[in-house]
Amino acid sequence: MQILQGKKIVLGITGGIAAYKTPELVRRLKDQGADIRVVMTTAAKAFITPLTLQAVSANAVSDSLLDSQAELAMGHIELAKWADYILIAPATADAIARITCGMANDLLTTICLATSAPIAIAPAMNQQMWHASITQENIEKLAARKYQIFGPGAGEQACGDVGLGRMLDVDDLVTLTCQFFQSNTTLNQVDLSGQTWLITAGPTREAIDPVRYISNHSSGKMGYAIAQAAKLAGAQVQIISGPVNISTPKGCEKIAVESALEMHQQAIKLAKNADVFVACAAVADYRVSNIAEQKIKKSADEMHIHLVKNPDIVADVAALKIKPFTVGFAAETQNVEHYALGKLKRKNLDMIAANNVALAGQGFNSDDNALMVFSKNSKTELPLASKHVLAAQLVELISQHQIEK
Repeated sequence: MQILQGKKIVLGITGGIAAYKTPELVRRLKDQGADIRVVMTTAAKAFITPLTLQAVSANAVSDSLLDSQAELAMGHIELAKWADYILIAPATADAIARITCGMANDLLTTICLATSAPIAIAPAMNQQMWHASITQENIEKLAARKYQIFGPGAGEQACGDVGLGRMLDVDDLVTLTCQFFQSNTTLNQVDLSGQTWLITAGPTREAIDPVRYISNHSSGKMGYAIAQAAKLAGAQVQIISGPVNISTPKGCEKIAVESALEMHQQAIKLAKNADVFVACAAVADYRVSNIAEQKIKKSADEMHIHLVKNPDIVADVAALKIKPFTVGFAAETQNVEHYALGKLKRKNLDMIAANNVALAGQGFNSDDNALMVFSKNSKTELPLASKHVLAAQLVELISQHQIEK
Protein backbone atom coordinates (compact mmCIF):
# COMPACT_ATOMS: atom_id res chain seq x y z
CA MET A 1 0.00 0.00 0.00
CA GLN A 2 1.29 3.49 -0.85
CA ILE A 3 0.93 5.30 2.46
CA LEU A 4 1.65 8.73 0.96
CA GLN A 5 -0.68 8.35 -2.02
CA GLY A 6 -1.86 11.80 -3.10
CA LYS A 7 0.17 13.64 -0.44
CA LYS A 8 1.88 16.83 -1.61
CA ILE A 9 5.29 17.21 0.01
CA VAL A 10 7.74 20.09 -0.26
CA LEU A 11 11.28 18.84 0.34
CA GLY A 12 13.51 21.68 1.53
CA ILE A 13 17.24 21.10 1.01
CA THR A 14 19.82 23.26 2.78
CA GLY A 15 23.60 23.43 2.47
CA GLY A 16 24.89 20.34 4.25
CA ILE A 17 26.97 17.46 2.94
CA ALA A 18 24.00 15.14 3.54
CA ALA A 19 22.29 16.84 0.59
CA TYR A 20 23.86 14.16 -1.59
CA LYS A 21 21.32 11.70 -0.15
CA THR A 22 18.29 13.71 -1.25
CA PRO A 23 17.77 12.24 -4.74
CA GLU A 24 17.29 8.84 -3.09
CA LEU A 25 14.98 10.44 -0.51
CA VAL A 26 12.86 11.93 -3.30
CA ARG A 27 12.71 8.58 -5.08
CA ARG A 28 11.66 6.71 -1.93
CA LEU A 29 8.96 9.23 -1.04
CA LYS A 30 7.61 8.97 -4.59
CA ASP A 31 7.57 5.17 -4.22
CA GLN A 32 5.11 5.71 -1.37
CA GLY A 33 2.85 7.75 -3.66
CA ALA A 34 3.91 11.31 -2.75
CA ASP A 35 4.07 14.22 -5.17
CA ILE A 36 7.36 16.01 -4.44
CA ARG A 37 8.34 19.62 -5.07
CA VAL A 38 11.93 20.46 -4.18
CA VAL A 39 13.03 23.82 -2.77
CA MET A 40 16.79 24.43 -2.50
CA THR A 41 18.82 27.10 -0.77
CA THR A 42 21.76 28.67 -2.56
CA ALA A 43 24.20 26.71 -0.37
CA ALA A 44 22.44 23.43 -1.17
CA LYS A 45 23.31 23.85 -4.84
CA ALA A 46 27.00 23.59 -3.92
CA PHE A 47 26.37 19.94 -2.94
CA ILE A 48 23.73 18.71 -5.40
CA THR A 49 22.39 20.15 -8.66
CA PRO A 50 18.81 21.28 -9.27
CA LEU A 51 18.82 19.29 -12.52
CA THR A 52 19.38 16.03 -10.64
CA LEU A 53 16.47 16.71 -8.31
CA GLN A 54 14.25 17.82 -11.17
CA ALA A 55 14.93 14.52 -12.90
CA VAL A 56 14.03 12.34 -9.90
CA SER A 57 11.05 14.43 -8.74
CA ALA A 58 9.61 15.04 -12.23
CA ASN A 59 8.88 18.61 -11.10
CA ALA A 60 10.72 21.88 -11.58
CA VAL A 61 13.03 22.75 -8.71
CA SER A 62 12.52 26.10 -6.95
CA ASP A 63 15.61 27.88 -5.67
CA SER A 64 15.00 31.62 -5.69
CA LEU A 65 12.67 33.92 -3.79
CA LEU A 66 13.10 36.60 -6.42
CA ASP A 67 12.46 34.50 -9.54
CA SER A 68 10.43 36.92 -11.66
CA GLN A 69 8.68 34.19 -13.67
CA ALA A 70 7.68 32.16 -10.60
CA GLU A 71 6.52 35.26 -8.77
CA LEU A 72 4.08 36.14 -11.55
CA ALA A 73 1.92 33.54 -9.78
CA MET A 74 3.26 34.43 -6.29
CA GLY A 75 5.35 31.25 -6.33
CA HIS A 76 6.37 31.30 -2.67
CA ILE A 77 2.75 31.59 -1.53
CA GLU A 78 1.61 29.03 -4.09
CA LEU A 79 4.04 26.41 -2.73
CA ALA A 80 3.15 27.28 0.87
CA LYS A 81 -0.53 26.63 0.13
CA TRP A 82 0.12 23.60 -2.09
CA ALA A 83 2.00 21.59 0.53
CA ASP A 84 0.36 19.00 2.76
CA TYR A 85 3.69 18.60 4.50
CA ILE A 86 7.14 20.17 4.46
CA LEU A 87 10.27 18.12 5.16
CA ILE A 88 13.59 19.95 5.50
CA ALA A 89 16.42 17.49 5.01
CA PRO A 90 19.21 18.18 5.60
CA ALA A 91 18.46 21.04 7.98
CA THR A 92 21.67 22.87 8.88
CA ALA A 93 22.22 24.81 12.09
CA ASP A 94 21.93 28.03 10.09
CA ALA A 95 18.60 27.04 8.52
CA ILE A 96 17.23 25.95 11.90
CA ALA A 97 18.27 29.26 13.46
CA ARG A 98 16.69 31.32 10.68
CA ILE A 99 13.43 29.36 10.78
CA THR A 100 13.29 29.68 14.58
CA CYS A 101 13.68 33.45 14.34
CA GLY A 102 10.93 33.71 11.73
CA MET A 103 13.22 35.04 9.01
CA ALA A 104 12.05 35.05 5.40
CA ASN A 105 15.19 35.96 3.48
CA ASP A 106 15.12 33.05 1.05
CA LEU A 107 12.44 30.93 -0.59
CA LEU A 108 12.55 28.06 1.90
CA THR A 109 12.24 30.16 5.07
CA THR A 110 9.51 32.24 3.43
CA ILE A 111 7.50 29.11 2.64
CA CYS A 112 7.91 27.91 6.24
CA LEU A 113 6.55 31.21 7.50
CA ALA A 114 3.68 31.32 5.00
CA THR A 115 2.40 27.75 5.28
CA SER A 116 -0.17 26.12 7.54
CA ALA A 117 1.19 22.65 6.68
CA PRO A 118 3.05 20.61 9.31
CA ILE A 119 6.83 20.93 9.08
CA ALA A 120 9.46 18.31 9.88
CA ILE A 121 13.15 19.03 10.30
CA ALA A 122 15.99 16.53 9.90
CA PRO A 123 19.03 18.17 11.55
CA ALA A 124 22.45 17.61 9.97
CA MET A 125 25.59 19.24 11.33
CA ASN A 126 28.85 18.76 13.21
CA GLN A 127 28.34 17.16 16.61
CA GLN A 128 29.64 20.24 18.46
CA MET A 129 27.26 22.49 16.53
CA TRP A 130 24.38 20.15 17.45
CA HIS A 131 25.28 20.25 21.16
CA ALA A 132 25.73 24.04 21.20
CA SER A 133 23.28 25.57 23.64
CA ILE A 134 21.81 27.95 21.05
CA THR A 135 21.09 25.08 18.66
CA GLN A 136 19.37 23.13 21.44
CA GLU A 137 17.35 26.20 22.39
CA ASN A 138 16.26 26.61 18.76
CA ILE A 139 15.25 22.95 18.51
CA GLU A 140 13.24 23.18 21.73
CA LYS A 141 11.43 26.26 20.42
CA LEU A 142 10.57 24.54 17.14
CA ALA A 143 9.36 21.43 18.97
CA ALA A 144 7.15 23.62 21.16
CA ARG A 145 5.67 25.07 17.95
CA LYS A 146 4.71 21.53 16.83
CA TYR A 147 7.56 21.10 14.34
CA GLN A 148 8.54 17.44 14.01
CA ILE A 149 12.22 16.85 14.78
CA PHE A 150 13.59 13.80 12.98
CA GLY A 151 16.92 12.88 14.54
CA PRO A 152 19.74 13.54 14.34
CA GLY A 153 21.53 10.21 14.21
CA ALA A 154 24.90 9.35 15.71
CA GLY A 155 28.06 8.10 14.06
CA GLU A 156 31.15 9.20 12.15
CA GLN A 157 30.80 12.56 10.45
CA ALA A 158 32.36 13.98 7.29
CA CYS A 159 34.71 16.11 9.38
CA GLY A 160 36.01 13.04 11.22
CA ASP A 161 34.15 13.69 14.48
CA VAL A 162 31.96 11.00 15.98
CA GLY A 163 28.69 11.76 17.74
CA LEU A 164 25.17 13.11 17.27
CA GLY A 165 24.57 15.31 14.26
CA ARG A 166 24.29 13.04 11.22
CA MET A 167 21.11 13.29 9.16
CA LEU A 168 18.99 10.21 9.65
CA ASP A 169 19.20 7.56 6.96
CA VAL A 170 16.78 7.85 4.04
CA ASP A 171 14.87 4.74 5.20
CA ASP A 172 14.31 6.33 8.60
CA LEU A 173 13.10 9.63 7.13
CA VAL A 174 10.64 7.86 4.84
CA THR A 175 9.36 5.72 7.71
CA LEU A 176 8.91 8.73 10.01
CA THR A 177 7.10 10.67 7.29
CA CYS A 178 4.73 7.74 6.68
CA GLN A 179 4.19 7.32 10.41
CA PHE A 180 3.35 11.00 10.76
CA PHE A 181 0.53 10.75 8.24
CA GLN A 182 -0.75 7.48 9.72
CA SER A 183 -0.72 8.63 13.33
CA ASN A 184 -1.78 12.21 12.66
CA THR A 185 -5.01 10.99 11.06
CA THR A 186 -5.94 9.53 14.43
CA LEU A 187 -4.49 12.26 16.66
CA ASN A 188 -6.39 15.00 14.84
CA GLN A 189 -9.44 13.68 16.71
CA VAL A 190 -7.78 13.84 20.15
CA ASP A 191 -7.18 16.93 22.31
CA LEU A 192 -5.20 16.32 25.50
CA SER A 193 -4.51 19.99 26.20
CA GLY A 194 -4.19 20.62 29.93
CA GLN A 195 -3.52 16.97 30.76
CA THR A 196 -0.36 15.49 32.26
CA TRP A 197 0.62 12.00 31.14
CA LEU A 198 3.17 9.90 33.03
CA ILE A 199 4.61 6.95 31.10
CA THR A 200 7.10 4.28 32.13
CA ALA A 201 9.22 2.81 29.36
CA GLY A 202 12.10 0.47 28.64
CA PRO A 203 13.61 -2.27 30.82
CA THR A 204 14.93 -2.11 34.36
CA ARG A 205 18.32 -3.45 35.40
CA GLU A 206 18.72 -5.31 38.68
CA ALA A 207 22.36 -5.38 39.74
CA ILE A 208 24.08 -8.66 40.69
CA ASP A 209 27.51 -7.12 41.21
CA PRO A 210 29.24 -3.98 39.84
CA VAL A 211 29.43 -5.42 36.29
CA ARG A 212 26.44 -7.78 35.95
CA TYR A 213 22.71 -7.33 36.08
CA ILE A 214 19.35 -9.01 35.38
CA SER A 215 17.28 -7.37 32.64
CA ASN A 216 15.11 -8.11 29.59
CA HIS A 217 14.81 -7.36 25.87
CA SER A 218 12.60 -4.26 26.07
CA SER A 219 13.79 -1.49 23.74
CA GLY A 220 11.47 1.23 25.08
CA LYS A 221 10.08 1.89 21.57
CA MET A 222 6.44 1.34 22.51
CA GLY A 223 6.55 3.56 25.59
CA TYR A 224 8.39 6.32 23.75
CA ALA A 225 5.90 6.12 20.85
CA ILE A 226 3.01 6.54 23.31
CA ALA A 227 4.80 9.51 24.86
CA GLN A 228 5.26 11.10 21.44
CA ALA A 229 1.62 10.51 20.49
CA ALA A 230 0.36 12.01 23.75
CA LYS A 231 2.63 15.02 23.26
CA LEU A 232 1.39 15.51 19.68
CA ALA A 233 -2.17 15.49 21.03
CA GLY A 234 -1.33 18.34 23.42
CA ALA A 235 -0.46 16.66 26.72
CA GLN A 236 2.42 17.49 29.02
CA VAL A 237 4.41 14.25 29.08
CA GLN A 238 6.89 12.76 31.53
CA ILE A 239 8.73 9.50 30.77
CA ILE A 240 10.25 7.43 33.56
CA SER A 241 12.70 5.46 31.48
CA GLY A 242 14.97 2.55 32.07
CA PRO A 243 18.18 2.29 30.01
CA VAL A 244 17.37 2.60 26.28
CA ASN A 245 19.20 3.58 23.08
CA ILE A 246 16.53 5.81 21.55
CA SER A 247 16.06 9.58 21.62
CA THR A 248 13.54 11.20 23.94
CA PRO A 249 10.59 12.64 21.98
CA LYS A 250 10.91 16.40 21.70
CA GLY A 251 8.99 18.29 24.35
CA CYS A 252 8.80 15.31 26.72
CA GLU A 253 10.57 15.26 30.08
CA LYS A 254 12.67 12.16 30.73
CA ILE A 255 13.43 10.84 34.20
CA ALA A 256 16.18 8.25 33.81
CA VAL A 257 16.27 5.29 36.22
CA GLU A 258 18.03 1.92 36.38
CA SER A 259 16.26 -0.36 38.84
CA ALA A 260 12.65 -1.25 39.58
CA LEU A 261 12.93 0.39 43.01
CA GLU A 262 14.04 3.67 41.40
CA MET A 263 11.20 3.48 38.88
CA HIS A 264 8.71 2.74 41.66
CA GLN A 265 9.90 5.72 43.71
CA GLN A 266 9.55 8.12 40.78
CA ALA A 267 6.19 6.69 39.68
CA ILE A 268 4.57 7.09 43.10
CA LYS A 269 6.00 10.58 43.46
CA LEU A 270 4.89 11.85 40.03
CA ALA A 271 1.62 9.93 39.56
CA LYS A 272 -0.09 12.07 42.20
CA ASN A 273 -0.07 14.99 39.75
CA ALA A 274 -0.82 13.01 36.58
CA ASP A 275 -4.13 12.65 34.74
CA VAL A 276 -3.03 9.44 32.99
CA PHE A 277 -0.43 6.85 34.00
CA VAL A 278 0.70 4.33 31.36
CA ALA A 279 2.88 1.52 32.73
CA CYS A 280 4.62 0.42 29.56
CA ALA A 281 8.01 -0.44 31.05
CA ALA A 282 9.13 -4.06 31.25
CA VAL A 283 9.91 -4.04 34.97
CA ALA A 284 11.90 -6.88 36.51
CA ASP A 285 9.65 -8.88 38.82
CA TYR A 286 12.56 -9.75 41.12
CA ARG A 287 15.84 -8.21 42.29
CA VAL A 288 18.94 -9.60 43.94
CA SER A 289 18.61 -9.50 47.72
CA ASN A 290 22.31 -8.87 48.37
CA ILE A 291 24.28 -7.11 45.62
CA ALA A 292 27.95 -8.05 45.70
CA GLU A 293 30.25 -5.09 46.32
CA GLN A 294 32.96 -6.57 44.09
CA LYS A 295 32.81 -8.55 40.85
CA ILE A 296 31.90 -12.17 41.55
CA LYS A 297 34.70 -14.40 40.30
CA LYS A 298 33.99 -17.55 38.31
CA SER A 299 34.91 -20.51 40.50
CA ALA A 300 32.29 -23.12 41.38
CA ASP A 301 30.32 -24.97 38.71
CA GLU A 302 27.09 -23.60 40.15
CA MET A 303 26.13 -20.25 41.65
CA HIS A 304 22.92 -19.48 43.49
CA ILE A 305 21.49 -15.97 43.58
CA HIS A 306 18.73 -15.17 46.07
CA LEU A 307 15.97 -13.01 44.58
CA VAL A 308 13.24 -11.00 46.27
CA LYS A 309 10.07 -9.63 44.71
CA ASN A 310 10.04 -6.06 43.43
CA PRO A 311 7.10 -3.76 44.24
CA ASP A 312 4.26 -3.76 41.69
CA ILE A 313 4.45 -0.25 40.25
CA VAL A 314 1.18 -0.13 38.32
CA ALA A 315 -0.80 -1.75 41.16
CA ASP A 316 0.61 0.72 43.68
CA VAL A 317 -0.26 3.67 41.45
CA ALA A 318 -3.78 2.27 40.97
CA ALA A 319 -4.09 2.02 44.77
CA LEU A 320 -3.37 5.72 45.37
CA LYS A 321 -6.14 7.60 47.16
CA ILE A 322 -6.35 10.04 44.25
CA LYS A 323 -5.17 8.04 41.28
CA PRO A 324 -4.72 8.89 37.61
CA PHE A 325 -6.45 6.95 34.86
CA THR A 326 -4.21 3.90 35.08
CA VAL A 327 -3.20 1.78 32.08
CA GLY A 328 -1.16 -1.39 32.41
CA PHE A 329 0.69 -3.50 29.87
CA ALA A 330 0.81 -7.28 29.78
CA ALA A 331 3.59 -8.87 27.72
CA GLU A 332 2.64 -12.54 27.54
CA THR A 333 3.77 -15.64 25.67
CA GLN A 334 0.53 -17.66 26.06
CA ASN A 335 -3.11 -17.30 27.17
CA VAL A 336 -2.81 -13.57 26.55
CA GLU A 337 -6.44 -12.61 27.12
CA HIS A 338 -6.80 -14.73 30.27
CA TYR A 339 -3.73 -13.26 31.94
CA ALA A 340 -4.54 -9.71 30.87
CA LEU A 341 -8.07 -9.80 32.28
CA GLY A 342 -6.71 -11.25 35.52
CA LYS A 343 -4.26 -8.37 35.87
CA LEU A 344 -6.92 -5.79 35.00
CA LYS A 345 -9.11 -6.95 37.87
CA ARG A 346 -6.43 -7.89 40.40
CA LYS A 347 -4.54 -4.63 40.08
CA ASN A 348 -7.62 -2.36 39.88
CA LEU A 349 -6.61 -0.91 36.50
CA ASP A 350 -8.78 1.21 34.24
CA MET A 351 -7.33 -0.38 31.12
CA ILE A 352 -4.74 -2.93 30.08
CA ALA A 353 -2.97 -3.42 26.74
CA ALA A 354 -1.79 -6.98 26.11
CA ASN A 355 0.57 -8.32 23.48
CA ASN A 356 2.01 -11.71 22.60
CA VAL A 357 5.79 -11.31 22.67
CA ALA A 358 6.26 -14.91 21.52
CA LEU A 359 5.17 -13.97 18.00
CA ALA A 360 7.94 -13.06 15.56
CA GLY A 361 8.03 -9.50 14.25
CA GLN A 362 6.23 -7.81 17.14
CA GLY A 363 6.85 -6.82 20.72
CA PHE A 364 10.33 -6.56 22.22
CA ASN A 365 12.96 -4.87 20.03
CA SER A 366 10.60 -4.76 17.03
CA ASP A 367 9.32 -1.66 15.25
CA ASP A 368 5.85 -3.23 15.02
CA ASN A 369 3.34 -4.52 17.52
CA ALA A 370 -0.26 -5.70 17.92
CA LEU A 371 -2.40 -5.18 21.00
CA MET A 372 -5.57 -6.40 22.64
CA VAL A 373 -6.87 -3.61 24.85
CA PHE A 374 -9.28 -4.37 27.68
CA SER A 375 -11.26 -2.20 30.06
CA LYS A 376 -13.85 -3.42 32.55
CA ASN A 377 -16.54 -3.43 29.87
CA SER A 378 -14.80 -3.56 26.52
CA LYS A 379 -12.25 -5.30 24.33
CA THR A 380 -10.53 -3.67 21.35
CA GLU A 381 -8.10 -5.39 19.01
CA LEU A 382 -5.41 -3.24 17.42
CA PRO A 383 -3.86 -5.25 14.55
CA LEU A 384 -0.18 -5.39 13.68
CA ALA A 385 1.15 -1.96 12.77
CA SER A 386 4.14 0.25 13.47
CA LYS A 387 4.45 1.17 17.12
CA HIS A 388 3.92 4.85 16.25
CA VAL A 389 0.60 4.09 14.56
CA LEU A 390 -0.40 1.76 17.38
CA ALA A 391 0.53 4.40 19.96
CA ALA A 392 -1.77 6.94 18.30
CA GLN A 393 -4.64 4.42 18.32
CA LEU A 394 -4.02 3.61 21.99
CA VAL A 395 -3.90 7.28 22.98
CA GLU A 396 -7.25 7.77 21.24
CA LEU A 397 -8.72 4.79 23.11
CA ILE A 398 -7.48 6.08 26.45
CA SER A 399 -8.93 9.51 25.71
CA GLN A 400 -12.33 7.99 24.86
CA HIS A 401 -12.41 5.90 28.05
CA GLN A 402 -11.41 8.92 30.16
CA ILE A 403 -14.48 10.76 28.85
CA GLU A 404 -16.72 7.76 29.50
CA LYS A 405 -15.38 7.39 33.01
